[in-house]
Amino acid sequence: MAIAFTPGEPAGIGPDLAVIYAQKKSDKNLLIFADPDVLLARAKLLKLPLKILESEQAYADGQLCVYPVKAKDNVLAGSLNNNNAQYVLDTLDLATKFCLNNQCDALVTGPIHKGIINTINPGFTGHTEYLAKLSKVDKTVMMLATDGLRVALATTHLPLSEVASNITADSLEKTLYIIHHSLISYGVNNPHIVVCGLNPHAGEDGCLGMEEIEIINPLIAKLNDQGFNLTGSVPADTAFTVDALQGVDCVLSMYHDQGLPVLKTLGFKKAVNITLGLPFIRTSVDHGTALSLAGSGNISLGSLHTALEYAQDFINKKHT
Repeated sequence: MAIAFTPGEPAGIGPDLAVIYAQKKSDKNLLIFADPDVLLARAKLLKLPLKILESEQAYADGQLCVYPVKAKDNVLAGSLNNNNAQYVLDTLDLATKFCLNNQCDALVTGPIHKGIINTINPGFTGHTEYLAKLSKVDKTVMMLATDGLRVALATTHLPLSEVASNITADSLEKTLYIIHHSLISYGVNNPHIVVCGLNPHAGEDGCLGMEEIEIINPLIAKLNDQGFNLTGSVPADTAFTVDALQGVDCVLSMYHDQGLPVLKTLGFKKAVNITLGLPFIRTSVDHGTALSLAGSGNISLGSLHTALEYAQDFINKKHT
């Protein structure tokens, strides 16, 4: 069982994560899609030893197994280089291909810089959407998880001004189907999903918006009649209290910053980003490129370890 890992933006802390991870014995079989020279240069900057095996397979033999992907230009820790935007996409393209061909069992991704990638791929919004396109799937769902809390998103990387128009009955139904069935496949029986309202106070009976009355609540009733276990729509400002989360397996937020600030406050450095709906397992760290920390050694591997543990757990469940 092999896990593909893409370090992401080469000027950020992604290469640091790979180098520092290699210093400790691990039971995970990682195949890293990256430029070996970038990793060796980062190891030198960090003053850490690094033994690389260039390979198309992963082995648990104490070496860092790397599928070589050449960077397009020089990489300087902490300094973005537009010329390397294609390199980041190349690593994702190859790692995804390996997963789709069952050469790897899961994909774990490091942090990318969306601005840099937009210089060559205008409209790029993130891993979630890009991996869906590569995999030719109609719909994916972004879900973050930490101890005691899972938060999924009805919309992901959209300007706030576009969120309401993207809350449709069809889209929400597909989202809830993916969450429901994904949680079951991960071993959650009869998953209890809480659905947040879009508007303050879940619309206040229409006084603060009609999306709950016209779209969200009727869909919840429909799916509950089909055997789902949904609660909502609930005001987002009280959905995350300790009492409200009792017995809840996932909270569906209507937009990115409605739910993720809560989850990251509770679990930063030990949370994981999971893409539901892909034909393979994908998890990710929950942090950004941290350019100012690249090459410093002053970083935490907590989120990477969490992403790897979730990926391995999903692999184990898949093969049982």
